[in-house]
Amino acid sequence: MIQIQPNSLSGLARWFPVGMAGPATLVEHVIRTGGGRWWADSALQPQVIAVSCANQVVLRGNPSTLAPNALARFAESCVEAPSRFLPFLRDSFEGIVPGERMLYVRRTRASPPAPRAMRGVTVRPLGPGDAPALAALGPEGAWIHASWEGPAALAASGCGWAAFHRGRILVVACTYFRGSVYEDIACVTVPDRRSELLAHACVTGLCADIDARGRTATLSCARGDRPARLLAWTTGFRLQREYIRYTTGRPSVLRHPEHGISVHAENGL
Repeated sequence: MIQIQPNSLSGLARWFPVGMAGPATLVEHVIRTGGGRWWADSALQPQVIAVSCANQVVLRGNPSTLAPNALARFAESCVEAPSRFLPFLRDSFEGIVPGERMLYVRRTRASPPAPRAMRGVTVRPLGPGDAPALAALGPEGAWIHASWEGPAALAASGCGWAAFHRGRILVVACTYFRGSVYEDIACVTVPDRRSELLAHACVTGLCADIDARGRTATLSCARGDRPARLLAWTTGFRLQREYIRYTTGRPSVLRHPEHGISVHAENGL
């Protein structure tokens, strides 16, 4: 797979239809913001296209002509792809872990529960001046602004809400991938301030802004992430569908198939 410029391809819509909830929103976000990366198996007549952003990858196309280990550059990433890519993912990495994901769409405007009365805590939209506070979340919280390629871009995007106490961010809720119809959101809370309903307040404020933009909020999480599922339900999200996302390991050592056995023998998946 080689990196390409999106303007070097025509007819991107046939690869990634717009206006769909779920992983496809990543692609629209990359188109709109100019962040992320585009990849193809060929610059002239590609059969496989990949879009990556914030350690997430969306794969589409026909992988039957891929060389062994062609997908190795997507090591230690979260990959969403049709099942026909599974044999090639297996061939490219020492291990892949399938994860069940749940996609929620905001359907109702539930009344938010009142957060505990905490002196000095303010819940409000992010602004350009909040970039240092976002950066202060450190490595553990840096993923929240990765899709915007940094705290400054998220702070200036108009797509985030946060709870502050004495200049410190306690909770951030933001649009993670912004599409033309849906905005997929994410939320992070610092470990020592959980169970204070601040995430609920931030998500509710963010969703009101998304409604005002004429879009619909979505939220995706792992099946086993009970706190995220509870947050989704109490803020008006309802389950739309489930899907599988693969977490890839380290690139595998290039393996040669046994005589008479194709490395693509499982391509019928």
